[in-house]
Amino acid sequence: MAATLLIIAVTIMIVIGVPVAASLALGSLVFVLFQGLPDFVVIHRMVSGVDSFPLLAIPFFIFAGNLMNSSAITDRIFLFASALLGWARGGLCYVNVGASVIFAGMSGAAVADAGGLGAIEIKAMRDRGYGDRLSVGVTAASSIIGPLIPPSLPMIIVGFVGNISIGKLFVAGFMPGLLMAVCLSAMIYFIAKRNNLPRDGAFSFSGVRSSFNRAFLSLLTPIIIVGGILGGLFTPTEAAIAASAYAILLGLVVYRTLDLSGLWRASRETAEMTASILFIVSAASIFAWILTSERIAEQFSVFVFGFTEDPLIILLLINLLLLLVGCFLETIAAISILTPVLLPIAVQAGIDPVQFGVMMVLNLMIGLLTPPLGMVLYVLSAVSGISLQDTIKGTVPFLIPLLATLLLVTFIPAVSLWLPALLGF
Repeated sequence: MAATLLIIAVTIMIVIGVPVAASLALGSLVFVLFQGLPDFVVIHRMVSGVDSFPLLAIPFFIFAGNLMNSSAITDRIFLFASALLGWARGGLCYVNVGASVIFAGMSGAAVADAGGLGAIEIKAMRDRGYGDRLSVGVTAASSIIGPLIPPSLPMIIVGFVGNISIGKLFVAGFMPGLLMAVCLSAMIYFIAKRNNLPRDGAFSFSGVRSSFNRAFLSLLTPIIIVGGILGGLFTPTEAAIAASAYAILLGLVVYRTLDLSGLWRASRETAEMTASILFIVSAASIFAWILTSERIAEQFSVFVFGFTEDPLIILLLINLLLLLVGCFLETIAAISILTPVLLPIAVQAGIDPVQFGVMMVLNLMIGLLTPPLGMVLYVLSAVSGISLQDTIKGTVPFLIPLLATLLLVTFIPAVSLWLPALLGF
């Protein structure tokens, strides 16, 4: 009964606008005191919730992404993608997707993609005569590729909370990320043909070669990260440190586009974002501990299997729940709260934990494009100067390929599990 009241109280606080982390921590503190437990239990559980070596990857991957945005590395990536893909009808739309795929191998955060690379992409599309809604819509949709292709901040949280191999989750997200890019490209082809979008120049081998040479050192970043993890040279945490060190080397020494003020700004932004994420993780850890101790997960599992034992229906129900939650709850908080509840159900239904992790991340990334929370929508509205209403309208058509990708990942396990099995994870 007390746990039920806790869930209701936390939900009400979130709905009325209390920050998620504060809602979870305050609700948990009241529950602990109501149960007669010493108050230091809350602090102890919150501290132990973030006392983990794998979580060190979070600030370093955020730092690497901020450094690349501050040192104009993203400009080189965009110019290379433009030379490679800009010749097609509606070429800058394809460039938008291609650049996000490349940047995904460096940062792993949708908001970093939207705020850094997205600003460049929208400006280029506006200058070439693309409509504001199309420009912001394809930018929003392509930005959520980042958390699927390794490295991925949400995957780190899923692996940490669910006790799943982070390296295996990284590898499992690669094919779904590419599949999302393909589905988005198919939608772009349809839109380009229907609206007779322009071609952005003829294909040129010399142009591709020139832009590739300028971007070559930048393009080595995902190879260093992913290759190091797959080759056993790095753990994901060590790969994040290597990525940050390499970004500093490129910005300060090689390209000389990063000065000390830019380095300080990137460091400050990293500290702010990391503090926000880890506060949510720590608050969610005490909340999850209460749910576990009160056997909420077991009771919910009994309820679900009393309703159906069909794995396909269970997968569908999990997806619907995550899509709904993604509309209202921040990604890291949703992962931290729901993984301990939903993962046992998925495993009991015969669903591989790695497939579940990829599904969860993909669902919640789609949530970044849906109001009322829709963090990516707010970021792109701010950087583009386009109204939030037009940003939402421009994004809606691209939900179709994103949901198609989700269905393929959900009902075809090989999409996420084939590559880890092939590489022996």
